[in-house]
Amino acid sequence: MTRDEISALRYSQLEFKTENSPKMRNILERNGKFVITKKGRELLKNGTENFRLNVANRILEERKDDLFLNKCPKCDFLARTPQARQCRNCGHKWHNIKVADFRLNSSFQLTGKKFYLVGKIVNGNVEIGNFVDLTLLGMNCKPKIESIEFALKKENGQPIEDIAFGTSELNENQKDRLKRIGSFGTQFDILNEK
Repeated sequence: MTRDEISALRYSQLEFKTENSPKMRNILERNGKFVITKKGRELLKNGTENFRLNVANRILEERKDDLFLNKCPKCDFLARTPQARQCRNCGHKWHNIKVADFRLNSSFQLTGKKFYLVGKIVNGNVEIGNFVDLTLLGMNCKPKIESIEFALKKENGQPIEDIAFGTSELNENQKDRLKRIGSFGTQFDILNEK
């Protein structure tokens, strides 16, 4: 959201919360909490609901490649959360597409080769052709696993073997984001269908 949109949203929320409490509104106004930018006021001129829809549509249009909308594969209804695997509209369940949990430790790319996600399989079995569900990291992609390699590293002088999933389906922004995540042990799902 832009600065003006945030200003309008906060103002509308405070207005709603204090509509039955003039005393609270006065306190908030005196403390400088009830402020809104000129552009923010303009954004609210057609009502709060219209404002929210306009902001949502703008974000969806401008950032459509970055956003993941978890929709039911049967009826295309928006699921309650990005991780949900049951439709609140038609009741369809798609829990069975998860085949494994994977904990990301690092990622890298060899020049002219695939991009690799390196880590540990926490549980389950992974095969070439499965998909890495990066939506849990806020990324709108589920790249296909094109190769599975062993990645040997040393930790405290001891050799440790990790698994590396190779893919060529990520763009440069997605690769950079995964590299920035680093070795925090981020866990996500491996799926048998996209």
